[in-house]
Amino acid sequence: MEQLLLWIGRLAGLAGAVVCAAAVIIRMSGGFVAGGFQVGTLLQVGIAAMVLACLAYLAVLAEQRHP
Repeated sequence: MEQLLLWIGRLAGLAGAVVCAAAVIIRMSGGFVAGGFQVGTLLQVGIAAMVLACLAYLAVLAEQRHP
């Protein structure tokens, strides 16, 4: 279970960072819409993915048993 949560955290964090970076780059180039979505919506999706990554890592830390 820990390995699954670690991979979910890694993939969600990477995807979130990529989506946030894309949203910032599109907005800085003057665009307001990308792929039918507003850039602000894409930024929120990226932030949500990074929050999911943080929660997955937190779950791993909480499940670890320290001697």
